[in-house]
Amino acid sequence: MSDGCDHLRFLISRRSIRKFKDRPVSDELILKILDAARFAPSAKNSQPWEFIVVKDDLLKERLGRIHRHASPLLGAPLAIVVVCDREASPTSYLVDCANAVMYVMLAAHALGLGTVWIQSLRNVEKVQELLELPERLIPVAILAVGWPDESPNPKKRKELREIVHLDRYGRYWAPT
Repeated sequence: MSDGCDHLRFLISRRSIRKFKDRPVSDELILKILDAARFAPSAKNSQPWEFIVVKDDLLKERLGRIHRHASPLLGAPLAIVVVCDREASPTSYLVDCANAVMYVMLAAHALGLGTVWIQSLRNVEKVQELLELPERLIPVAILAVGWPDESPNPKKRKELREIVHLDRYGRYWAPT
């Protein structure tokens, strides 16, 4: 019987992938990813997310130029834009849709695909314009998606003793 360590290894093995093979991702895999993302948690089960699959090269190029860190979109076979209806979940839409973004990323990883989160919150109006989104739909993230053409090493992480507190802030927890 598994103690869950395999599942934990899976989670910590996910990396941000910025270089992709010149190989398409099938519609079947895209739908599997988005089907899994529907099960992300949201406040009051509001499910305020929608997903825009971007395959059009010109549109991917425009999205890939919204800021300098968006360039992985230029070499990705597709992008998935997670948009959130702020009217459906006014107080928690950003968190709700961040959950959906992580579900997309983990589902893609489970299928052997790579992703990188392209921050879009500083370019909301530009992305809304490019994707013809109504004002109520906020693009929370743009994900470059494809078959990885790199295997990045893990980045340094803070030690648990730096970030775990017991009962109150400042009481660092160090179990014996």
